[in-house]
Amino acid sequence: MHRTKRYKRLPLASAMALIIAGTTPVHAGLLGGLLGGDGESAGDGQPSEVSGDVGFFSEPFAEPTIQVDGEQVATSDRCIVDASGSLQCKPAAGTIAVLGGNRFLYLNALEGTENAELAVIAQFGEVSVNDQSRVMTLDENDQPSWVEPSPSDGGANPDGNESTTLTGGLLDTANNTDVNDGALFCADVVFLPDGKMMAVGGTDYYSEPGIDGLPVGVVELEGLRSSRIFDPATNTWSQSGDMEFGRWYPSLVSLANSDVFVASGVTKLLKPVYPEDPIQSGRNVAQTETYNLETGTWSNNGPAAQRSLPLFPRMHLLPNGHVYYNAGGQAFNPFGQAYDQALWNIVGTYNPESKQWTDLGYAGLPLRLNEIGLQALSTTLNPTNINPDQVERLLGDLVGSTLDDPTAAIGQLLETPVDDQALERAIGSGMRGSTFSIQLPLRPDANGGYHESEFLTAGGVPTYVTAGSPGGYLPISSSRIDTVTTNGDDMAYESRLTGSLNQPRWYGSGVMMPDNSVMVFSGGTRDGVVATGLEGAIIQSERFDIETETWKPMASANRERTYHNTAVLMPDGRVLIGGHSPINTAYLSFINMDELGFADYAGRDPSFEIYTPPYATRDDRPMIEKAPVALMTNGGVFDIKTDRSDIDQVFLIRRKATTHLIDGDQRTVELPIVDSSSNKVRVKMTGNRAVLPEGQYMLFVSYEADDGMRVPSESTPVRVLADPNATDSPLVQQLEPAPAEAESSDGGLIGGLLGSVGSGGSLLDPILDLGSGATSAVPTLGQLQDGTPQLMNELGVALDGGVSVLGDTITSLPGATEGLIVDFTDQSNGG
Repeated sequence: MHRTKRYKRLPLASAMALIIAGTTPVHAGLLGGLLGGDGESAGDGQPSEVSGDVGFFSEPFAEPTIQVDGEQVATSDRCIVDASGSLQCKPAAGTIAVLGGNRFLYLNALEGTENAELAVIAQFGEVSVNDQSRVMTLDENDQPSWVEPSPSDGGANPDGNESTTLTGGLLDTANNTDVNDGALFCADVVFLPDGKMMAVGGTDYYSEPGIDGLPVGVVELEGLRSSRIFDPATNTWSQSGDMEFGRWYPSLVSLANSDVFVASGVTKLLKPVYPEDPIQSGRNVAQTETYNLETGTWSNNGPAAQRSLPLFPRMHLLPNGHVYYNAGGQAFNPFGQAYDQALWNIVGTYNPESKQWTDLGYAGLPLRLNEIGLQALSTTLNPTNINPDQVERLLGDLVGSTLDDPTAAIGQLLETPVDDQALERAIGSGMRGSTFSIQLPLRPDANGGYHESEFLTAGGVPTYVTAGSPGGYLPISSSRIDTVTTNGDDMAYESRLTGSLNQPRWYGSGVMMPDNSVMVFSGGTRDGVVATGLEGAIIQSERFDIETETWKPMASANRERTYHNTAVLMPDGRVLIGGHSPINTAYLSFINMDELGFADYAGRDPSFEIYTPPYATRDDRPMIEKAPVALMTNGGVFDIKTDRSDIDQVFLIRRKATTHLIDGDQRTVELPIVDSSSNKVRVKMTGNRAVLPEGQYMLFVSYEADDGMRVPSESTPVRVLADPNATDSPLVQQLEPAPAEAESSDGGLIGGLLGSVGSGGSLLDPILDLGSGATSAVPTLGQLQDGTPQLMNELGVALDGGVSVLGDTITSLPGATEGLIVDFTDQSNGG
């Protein structure tokens, strides 16, 4: 019953025949510096030399069984042949989400590709099946166990999908099967405020042209309208409202009011021809939609909300409530590229209130479009949105700004330095494909407001406007930080280069860490979609220091993970790495040339590894002894008790849910410490829901050790809730920015008690308004043990544990009795 491996190893002569020109990067001159990185890499994907403590990876581990012909078969193999001769395989983590309590939901990718014997492009419409999902739990000794959710494939379209075909069933196979009409592959995922996870979009596979009964045709991957919700309390999937547009490779972002914004995706990937709306043919879905959390329905945001974007666009929520597009995405597009792809180079923001986009600048260059009257350029150039109001908006802004300063654009471009980084700045500008976009920690200014948002992008491939699908081939090592400064609707964009990666990296997974760093894992030396099977794997991780803005080579993993790899921050500060589900070699079948130095192409890899960073092995890590399990965005304060007196940083990090390197809700927020005494710190919450949208977070504290290392604690779970008394207040409240030279306020007891009129709250707030809600709550023992989201009503977050609002108010006051604050350590240990 054990699998006879179907992938092939070619003899050297045959393998070399597959290697196309340009497989190995050329390193020469300035271009060599850009492609070669900062480090002393030994070569194509080989690890760089390391120094000091670089952390380590655990041994790989994987689900121990495969279901074959109705029974669970224990095996260490990736796949087993069933009675029909087909391969049944373990799922790989092409998508992963942190459920809490060391539980992780993951979804397979490209399920069925291992059964393509001739060519995946010709057979995948028939051999593909819906992707499986799993919940993995790690116990206190990292021993894993698995549960299969119900239904495993998410349950969309059990009776088949209403496909958008050209032939209406005459020369396609869209209606001949329902086992591959609801695949989770290429859906995006997002957490809802109560801890449930929603998957939006996905794949309907069929052949077009194709004939029922024939095993070959031309595959089509059609985007689904489906949205489905996973409940971690019951490990079940349910269906929610459908979108208006089918979307394959969409991106999701939670808005400040907890509704969900979706953009991009493509309805038909390989043959995007839409006779009912011809002008939409040959491009991605320009229309955007919003999911109403209360009604479970989607609505079209209207013509001004349309925007041409790459697939899986990198988007984030800004502190002013706008959604920011950071000029990154996947460039696997119809007919080579979308015909309006040049617009992807422009960074911009979407305003959910006005339902309009504002162009900010050309990514990576000092061309600030909103300052020279071109803030509506992308929207106006959208061929499906030519309307007098939009044209009038553009012309009005343009004429006014031009008359005021006709040389502004030239002056901005002249700000570009001509130095030894000029080539890197030019090649690294614009839209970048297959790269992560990490929102660096949001930090308060001296007034306690959040105005400056920074986004780190590193590696990936330039997506040249003239290149065919899927864009660039050779990745770059260039790393840059884009900064968006907001004060209400006033916004400014800047960009700067940082130190480069130690080697060019395609499809590296980035993770924001609780020690002021970013880690990148996995990926390849070349684009593994342009020429599948011919990339080298990068197993060495790298660390970006936010203070020095430099990258350092760190430990190397055990497994090679290129396409569809994933990495997420665990509650204890370590990182779970998984995935690797490549497309068949040369779009044929799996031909493994790993002995020639190429990546592992023996099919998908279902294993995981755990990366332990240096700080996680120290015996002087701080410990959170008492802290809230629920916080409101009401500008109030709360206490954290630790085992140290030198805590100087508090982070709230949202639990990660990632597909294709993206998590639009990934955010790390530093909360200001307003007072500290002995082993207790008093921390101030924000009143701005665009800074901390409702949802599940991990609370970390840290200090700087004598050796200079920032040492974070393990986290405790915190649910962030909206203030129920703020219904009549503006949803997004940005405080006035602090003056450039202003010094921080006292922050002691008096300052904390009195606050200021514009501070958004003070220690007296709970006394003046008891109804504003509690700042801590007693969790159930079950919640502490398994991370199951606790259902709390708006005013009674403390009632489940038997603590009243008044009692919680007391715990927020200076000198309150410590016994009234929740003691995590004792309860979680059964004390």
